[in-house]
Order: sequence, then structure tokens, then C-alpha cells
Amino acid sequence: MTDAHVRLFRQRLQTWFRAAKRDLPWRRDRSLYKTVVSEIMLQQTQVKTVIPYLARWLETFPDFAALAAAPETLVLKRWEGLGYYSRARNLHALAKKIAALPAPPRAPEDWRELPGVGPYTAAAITSLSFGAPDACVDGNVIRILARVTADATPFPNAAAAIKKLAPLARRLLPAKNPGAHNEAMMELGALVCSKHTPLCPRCPVRALCAAARSGLAENLPDIARPGMRRQTRELLWAVKNGKLLLRQIPADAARLAGLHELPSADVPGLPAAGGPPLATQRRALTRHAITENVREIPPRALPRRLPPRHFWVPLGKLGAITLSGPHRRLVTRLLQTSTSNP
Repeated sequence: MTDAHVRLFRQRLQTWFRAAKRDLPWRRDRSLYKTVVSEIMLQQTQVKTVIPYLARWLETFPDFAALAAAPETLVLKRWEGLGYYSRARNLHALAKKIAALPAPPRAPEDWRELPGVGPYTAAAITSLSFGAPDACVDGNVIRILARVTADATPFPNAAAAIKKLAPLARRLLPAKNPGAHNEAMMELGALVCSKHTPLCPRCPVRALCAAARSGLAENLPDIARPGMRRQTRELLWAVKNGKLLLRQIPADAARLAGLHELPSADVPGLPAAGGPPLATQRRALTRHAITENVREIPPRALPRRLPPRHFWVPLGKLGAITLSGPHRRLVTRLLQTSTSNP
């Protein structure tokens, strides 16, 4: 892109953004804390999902100090359903570090030293909050840049695409108000330059886009997709005297540490359950396509001494504990079914 193209790109992007940007809660009464929480929530989560969670989060933890002082159990409870719970723990740890400092850091490289903050998140936080000249480079931005330049390089992964296209992202970044430019790029990728069926006729920079002119936009960028691994889990449903059998995930687990789930039939000491499943749930988690079948087991078939970390939880107290999001949905569905069909 020539210098004239760069200037025109910036101008048209900002004109479009001022007219088309969504009214999102973290853009109203912007604060460093609200920006940090929203950016971490938005990692691997859609905007429409984050909006109600952010509102509830701010009611409970209005600032870094309140979050830093909160117990982890409450932090995880307020995060329940958002998934990728390491984000909640990282945010909690980050708040403790920020609360202990005389002032929050302002440089992107300092933010990258904090828990859960990578290059993209550091650029977003510091450009929006402090005007730091650091370009956000994520999937949305890479998609725009690859299409604008008609870059048909076959990338083995997203990291390789970022490495090649990040210099162009930095070149496009204006010295004045870089945060607004970063937001506009993210908004363009989310609303117009989408992964599938891009809305090229509505694009403010279509005249500058080589892929749009050649009709190749939908094929770019060419990033290899990792293969999905299929996994089937057999889960147990046991209710006794108004209590549901649950398993608490170990505190040192790599994922979902400390949360609760329905027991798995492959745990030593628990019998397998027969018969048709009460419910089946399919979901995707990173590179795994997971199918979960829930089968009922009579409480009398369970051993007197339950395996470690397995507990009977009163149905009336299920709202007070933190279940993994998928299992909360399963439990809610099955309880509603049993209530409507006594």
C-alpha cells in the first residue's frame, strides 16, 4: 500500500466507524477497569454473550480493588457459563497486582507481563486507555489485511499469519487516537469483513481491497485448520433424597479447576449405567468435538463409599455452587424435565 492508500484507508475506516459502531457498554463511560474486564471476557467469547456478564460482574466487582479482595469462589461463580475459566483466575490475579501498584502501567510491554494478557490484549488496553501506539492484531485484523492486499500465502497457523501481516497493521496505525483505529478495525472485521460471506458492497475500504476486486475475499486468508478430535463422554445422573451426585474437579486440574460437573462413568469405583440416555449434548472445545450422554443410575447401585471429590449436593443449593457451563445447562434441562414429568 502506498502512503496515499494508507491515509485514505484510515480516513474511510474512521468515517464508517463513527457512523456504524455498535453501542456497547464498555464504550460508554470508558474506564481502564471496564476496558480490561471486557477485553479479557471477549477472548474466545462473542460480544452478545459478554454484555450481560459484564453488567453482573461490575455490580459485584466495581473496580480492581474490589476484585482483588474477593474470594476465588465468588469470582468463579460470577464467571460461571463464560467458559475458559483460566481467564477468570488470570483476571483475579491481575487485579491483585494492579491494586498493589501505586499506578497502573501504561506501556504495552508492561501489560504483557500481567496474567492472561497477550500482545493483542495489551495493545487493546493501552491504546484505548492511554493512547499507546500499538496495533491490535487478531483474527479479525488478519482477515482484513490479507484481503486488502490479496495475500494468498498458505499459512500453517494463525501465528504465522500474524507474524507476516503485523507490520502492515502497524503501518496503518495512526499516531493520533490509535485506540479508535484499533476499535474500528475490530468492528470492521466483526460486522463487515466477516469470515464467511463478507459484506463487500458495504465495506468502507472496498475500493482499496485487492481481494474484493478479484472476487477472492471469501477465500482469504488461507490458514490451515487443525483437525478436530472426536470424544464421547458417558455421564451419570443420580438423585437421592433430594440430592444430586456431582464431582468436583481437582484444584490442580489444567481446566475448570474447582468447578463441579456430573460424574463420569469412567471413574474407578462407579458402575456403568445402561439404558437410553436421558439427554445428549454436543459441543466443541478448541480442537475437540465432544458428545456427552447422560444416563440415569439408581442410587442403590452406587458404592457406599463414593470416590474422592464426589458429593451429594442438595437440589436447593445447586445455585450456590459453580458448575461448568455445559453441565449447568444439562442439569437445568434434566431437572425441568423431571419436574414436568413426575
